[in-house]
Amino acid sequence: MSLVRNSDLEHLLHAGRLALRGRGRVEPNPMVGCVIIRPDGKLAGWGYHRACGEAHAEIIALKRAGDLAAGATAYVTLEPCNHTGRTGPCTEALIAAKIARVVIGRRDPHPRAGGGVTRLRAAGIEVDVTDEHLAVASITDPFVHRIETGLPWVIAKWAQTLDGRIATRDGESQWISNEASRRLVHRERGKVDAILTGIGTVLADDPMLTARNVRKRRIARRVVIDPKLQIPLDSKLVQSAAEVPLIVACHETMISGGNEKIASLEAAGVEFIGIPLNEIAMSLAPVLRELVIRHDATSVLVEAGAGLMGKLFAQQLINEVWVFIAPKLLGDEQAMPSIRGLDIATLSAAKRLKLIRQHRRGDDVVLRYYLTKDVND
Repeated sequence: MSLVRNSDLEHLLHAGRLALRGRGRVEPNPMVGCVIIRPDGKLAGWGYHRACGEAHAEIIALKRAGDLAAGATAYVTLEPCNHTGRTGPCTEALIAAKIARVVIGRRDPHPRAGGGVTRLRAAGIEVDVTDEHLAVASITDPFVHRIETGLPWVIAKWAQTLDGRIATRDGESQWISNEASRRLVHRERGKVDAILTGIGTVLADDPMLTARNVRKRRIARRVVIDPKLQIPLDSKLVQSAAEVPLIVACHETMISGGNEKIASLEAAGVEFIGIPLNEIAMSLAPVLRELVIRHDATSVLVEAGAGLMGKLFAQQLINEVWVFIAPKLLGDEQAMPSIRGLDIATLSAAKRLKLIRQHRRGDDVVLRYYLTKDVND
């Protein structure tokens, strides 16, 4: 629905910037921001959802506004909730404050929380819903994706040379990107619910996959796709499993078999997810879905080699891509690519991405993309 006031999108963007302050703390709840604007255009109140279980954005903004909320317009990035969960319904708070108009950046797809628009209109409040500001709508993409699909929002991340290589032919990759880029990755690790990698990366690099030297908002679970249960008992991941959660996804028959390695890994604190396998392909959707079921995972960061990346792309499980491009060239056809295994023969069949942000980290360029839906889906 189109908005009739030019300033509406500006106020929604303000609310969107506030919403992002809660990232890494509010999940599995959505990030939400709210600003309350008086008829004369002045800011009366503002707020954002700070952490799961705490007051919603509208409640905080209304408290700041006080009596100035009467007759004002509330700009909210997501439809105000109309149910009682950990907190009361925001619709009733807006009605009680005598808000005159509510502008909403996106409808809430949650079956319990929805219905806010209907309730507000029934109370005589003018309500506008818009998707014109895509930057605001995208803030709730991970939440909406999880509600609608039962899968977490999956972010693929890699650092590459200008000619698209993530490592030399001998596997050397430390470091392609610069220190500023790596610091950004560590900040991202401290905001997501899980970090996914493959056994090939574990065997080659023995990573920790933790957020270091940054302010962490949450501790991400490390998840290793390891069908044949090859993870070494003395790997850094296993040795730190008691302090930082570790999940190993292996062939489901191995878990039921009760072998000695399973027992040793369990003693170290490792959790397991069974992977259903067949002769054609390894399905990864059940692993991702299990992260939602067991741990309410909303976002997963993938730091893996070309093979696992290719499988995730082929199975259409990637939602977002972060590419760190360093000003380096290898020029070696045997150097490792970022993705392999898609076997796409024509340009028309290529995976399509939409650039949503670009910026520099020193001499590196960081590109952020969304995957566009395939035409044949």
